[in-house]
Amino acid sequence: MDPYLRMALNNAWANETLINAAGALNPVAFLAPRPGFYPSLAATLNHIYEVDLYYIDALEAGGLGRSVYDREMTTDAGTLATLQAEADARLIALCKTLTLPKLAEMRVTARPEGVVEERVDALLLHLFQHQVHHRGQAHVQLQDAGVAPPQLDDFHLDHGRVPRATAILDGLG
Repeated sequence: MDPYLRMALNNAWANETLINAAGALNPVAFLAPRPGFYPSLAATLNHIYEVDLYYIDALEAGGLGRSVYDREMTTDAGTLATLQAEADARLIALCKTLTLPKLAEMRVTARPEGVVEERVDALLLHLFQHQVHHRGQAHVQLQDAGVAPPQLDDFHLDHGRVPRATAILDGLG
């Protein structure tokens, strides 16, 4: 299986697992100050979602650029779960169409200092790394909130793979 598709599927599963765990919190706890780069679990999960939107739009050549950040923070974990799942489905669909020539194509990203072109493969690798990085922070924020953080690395190996990950891989998203 294409490693980019596999990472997109892993990403969807990890986001679903993490946001479901965050759903155990009441709204006050979801928004409460927590240690991390972003000041709350809600802010961290919203950041993951917004950056996903930014890069998915760039990969799709959608032209929205930085306007994806012009939104109110979603303060309800259930609503955020739905939005994130939609973004994850777009990323999976995009990865299902990848070919070696498509991975080498250039895409425009709008940066504060101007337009930058990047290769599709580099954008995807960066996006996956960004998601892992901030999900780790959200993991700590969940623990700080008194919620047992879910295991997020039982996806790729046959040994120890959780049933939901198996279902995703069997159905390819």
